[in-house]
Amino acid sequence: MCVGLSARVVGIRDGMALVDASGAKREISAQLLDDLEPGDYVMVHAGVAIAKIDGDDDDEADAVIGLL
Repeated sequence: MCVGLSARVVGIRDGMALVDASGAKREISAQLLDDLEPGDYVMVHAGVAIAKIDGDDDDEADAVIGLL
């Protein structure tokens, strides 16, 4: 099973994004997504932002992870 984690974009520079995932900050690749801006939410898998999501999706993903 593959697990993607939701995170909020804090900053973007040179194809990389600094994200905050429930208080843990890390740098990930943002090269797959063209229109990313600070404040956006993304789904992260293997250190790569694979999809842009909305705040409701972020809340739902956090709830599901909390059940595991």
